[in-house]
Amino acid sequence: MVVKLDQDECIGCGVCAQICPEVFELDEEAGKARVIRPEGADGALEAADSCPVGCIRVEGN
Repeated sequence: MVVKLDQDECIGCGVCAQICPEVFELDEEAGKARVIRPEGADGALEAADSCPVGCIRVEGN
């Protein structure tokens, strides 16, 4: 699987980083989340489903 996040759409709520810290982290400086492990991990799909603005895509799952 490949995890992608549209930072232009991200509101920086941090839900993804709370659900799946192996894949996402909150960039405090930018105020937005970022993908730190694009190959994904358990929890990436749940994080994508929980994103309030739908800016996370998980491909190849």
